[in-house]
Parts: sequence; structure tokens; C-alpha cells
Amino acid sequence: MKFIRDILDKIKPDFEKGGKFEKFWPAYNAFDVFLFTPAETTQTGSHIRDAVDLKRTMSVVILALMPCLFFGMWNTGYQHFRVTGVETGLWENFFFGLIKIFPIIVVSYVSGLTVEFIFAIKRGHPVNEGFLVTGMLIPLVMPVTIPLWMVAVATVFAVILGKEAFGGTGMNVLNPALLARAFIFFAYPAQISGEVWNDLTLGEGQKIINGYSGATSMAVLDYDYHNLPPLNDLITGTIQGSIGETSKIAIAIGALILLVTGIGSWRIMLSMFIGGLAMGFFFNNIAPAGNPAHPMNLPAYYHWLIGGFAFGAVFMATDPVTAAQTNTGKYIYGFLIGVFAVILRVVNPAYPEGVMLAILFFNVFAPLIDHYVIQSNISRRVKRWNSTDR
Repeated sequence: MKFIRDILDKIKPDFEKGGKFEKFWPAYNAFDVFLFTPAETTQTGSHIRDAVDLKRTMSVVILALMPCLFFGMWNTGYQHFRVTGVETGLWENFFFGLIKIFPIIVVSYVSGLTVEFIFAIKRGHPVNEGFLVTGMLIPLVMPVTIPLWMVAVATVFAVILGKEAFGGTGMNVLNPALLARAFIFFAYPAQISGEVWNDLTLGEGQKIINGYSGATSMAVLDYDYHNLPPLNDLITGTIQGSIGETSKIAIAIGALILLVTGIGSWRIMLSMFIGGLAMGFFFNNIAPAGNPAHPMNLPAYYHWLIGGFAFGAVFMATDPVTAAQTNTGKYIYGFLIGVFAVILRVVNPAYPEGVMLAILFFNVFAPLIDHYVIQSNISRRVKRWNSTDR
């Protein structure tokens, strides 16, 4: 890496104040900070001493997403070759998925970072590392069939209106990755909901299948939950669905990484799973007896395993910027997301994947939840103080 360091040091004067590329200092600084640890330290005044900066935090989240990404690549090839009837091994499946998914990742990062660089240069502030995670999350919540131009449009929309409009990293109210998915969901619903998979062309002399699709677990839930994939497939992830959301084992590995490193909130994860389970049990008790195929009769724990519930609980709801900040608020926030996600799934068939909308909805209410938690704490302390004999 020394030769890269030498190159950056050599061109640095051109980007500093008075240099010919002075206006592009935020872009230069972004690459320098991303590749190397900054040498600057605070000298005066009060400040926080911590070994974990934003770059390291984002890097841990990226690491936690890798099991989902790698499994999604393998599963893409597995689903493709299973339909074509071609016998393949692990690496054939993986490389097929790599070829399909890598362009989506590239488009996500290029389009999003382009917007970030433009805003940073215009405003004269550094490029933050927040998009490192957002740029990876966006492809993982998309189906593999998504057109690349839609990924670009949705990413630009999410970065501008969901992030930069509020002041950039740390100031956004809504989760940008979910906002990108919501944009496609409402603007181009056929490309992201219901039945999704890649177009298939079989071997020479065989039938060509254009637009082949198989129902995802969420599409099946709409009309008969008895047709859901076997429980083992839902857990391992050998089913159709968004790239990073199918394997609960891969998601569990990512959750473990986030929890061990202290990056993810166990309070939000736990309460969201409890909220989903509680609402599922409630629907089980009021389900119409004469219609056993009704979604209300779906066993409560299945809501953890279908769609993006587990992925949303681990990687989306725990976003430290858009989630509740108080400990009590995190319990309330996560629980309500779980409850509303199941309500949307069961009651409103127009939105079979309720997790996305539930998280975005409570992103907006997170500050209000924290406000009432703090006010409640103040009221208790005042009441205790007034009741104390002095």
C-alpha cells in the first residue's frame, strides 16, 4: 500500500487550499480517509477518545453483510440451474450469481457516490463513509432481476431526498436503503414484488423461457400459506426472493458479528422479533375457522422466516441514525415495527412485505418515541423528588 500512499501524498498539494483542484478536496479526502487511517488528532478542548470511528463502524457492518451477499450469489446460480435441470456444483452456482449481482452492486455504489461527491464539493464538506453500508444494502434488498437503470434511479432518489436533503450522513430521518426499495416498490411494482426471478435461456435445442418466474414466499402468503416452501428451505435460504434476505443462517451470522462488536442493538432486534411473534399469535387466535388457508392462520413464528423480516430486524431497524436512541425507546421502537409488519402482511394484501413500510413508518416516529421516554423519565424523577421528605 506504500505506493498508493506515495501517490496520494504527491498529488495532495493540488487539492489543498490554493491548489488547482482545490474545489475537489472533499473527493480527494474521501479516498484518502477510506484507504488510510487519518493522522489528525484533536489538540485542545473536550473530545471523545475512541478507537472506533465511522469508517471502522461501517466496515464492521459491511463484514456482517458478507454472509448474506455470498449466499445470495450462490442461491442465484442454484435457482437458475435448478430450473434448467443442469447439474452444477458450488462454484458454478456462485460464479453465475456473481456475474448477475456484481453489476447491481457497482451501479448502486457509482450512482450513490456520484451524488455524494457532488453535494460534498458544492457544500465544501468531507464525504462521509455512511454510503459504504447503504451502497451494499440496496442491492441486497433487490431481486436479482431488477433492471440496472432502476437501481441507479432509486439510489439517486434515496441519497438526494432521503439523506442530502436533511444535511447528509447522521441527519437523515429515513433509512436510505429502504427508501430506495420503497421508491421502486411504488414506481415499478412489477419489478420488485410478487413473483421474481431471472429470464432463462435453456441449452441448445431446448425450450427458451423468457420471463420465467416462481412465487416468492411473500407472494404465496397472499393466497395460500400452505404452499409456502418447507421450513428447512426457509431457514437455509434455498428459495426465491431478494438477494440478501433468503438465508436466515447467513443473517444470524451477520447479527452475531454486529452484536459481538457492539455495533447493532440487541434491544431492537429482540423486541422486533417479539413484536412480530406476539402479533402473529394474536391473529392465530382470531383467525376465521372456516378458512384454514387464510394468512391469519399462518403459524406466528413463520413471520420470522418469510420475506425480509429477519434481514430488516438485523440490518435495517438497527440503523443507529434512524432508530430510537434511548434504551427504553429501542424496545418500544422494535416491538412496534414487528407488530405493524405482521399487520400489514396479513390485513393488507397490497403490501405483502410489510417490514419495509413498518420500518420507514417508525423511522419517522423514532424521535417522538425518544421524546416521550425522556419526558416520562423526567416526570418520574420530579415526582420522586417531590415525594421525598426534605
